[in-house]
Amino acid sequence: MSRRTIYFPHSYGVFALLFLILVLIIGLIFFGVVGIAFRQVGFSLQTTVLILVATFVGSSINIPLLKLKAVIPIVKEEYVSFFGIAFRVPQVEYGEFTTLVAMNVGGAIIPTVVSAYLLWKMPSAALYALIGTVVVAVVTHAVARPVKGLGIVTPAFVPPLAAALSAYLLPSNAPAVVAYVSGVLGTLFGADIANLHKIPKLGARIASIGGAGTFDGVFLSGIIAVLLV
Repeated sequence: MSRRTIYFPHSYGVFALLFLILVLIIGLIFFGVVGIAFRQVGFSLQTTVLILVATFVGSSINIPLLKLKAVIPIVKEEYVSFFGIAFRVPQVEYGEFTTLVAMNVGGAIIPTVVSAYLLWKMPSAALYALIGTVVVAVVTHAVARPVKGLGIVTPAFVPPLAAALSAYLLPSNAPAVVAYVSGVLGTLFGADIANLHKIPKLGARIASIGGAGTFDGVFLSGIIAVLLV
């Protein structure tokens, strides 16, 4: 028997089916956890489903806001022949680079609207949510790091932990609301908005606030913070 022979006891269709089942189970667990978090802040099952569908659809929509320009170094390679041998000589030139800054609907606008609705529904928690937002924004901004070609990177559990701790320590009668609002707005301001001036130097044509994925860190920070509280 050849060493390259690989034996599969099942067909590829079985593996594909098992993979789809795994994805379905993970999806159900995720939506179940998100549903628990939203029920903690007072949303019904129907409203939770509506928010999740809107977030999923809105994740593909970016609203342009402004353009940022920066002068960045551009490395170009030139070759010089010496006695028949080609040598690579890098040349550094400086050029103007423009980045389009946009706001993602699912990752930024919808969580912000949900936060505003919660504060309107429970105004007694507004002051504590503001304090929590400032705390989370300061902590998030301190740990956020710009990564060229990727964007602003933040440790996943730092913002929700800061939001949950703030909601736990503040004497509010609605800690879940304070945790959600602090997690969402604190991450949005601390990681994205406060680092806008660093975006052009990262070499990205488009920078989407809250648009790193369907369920961006802004969205997840609020959910995880509520679960922790």
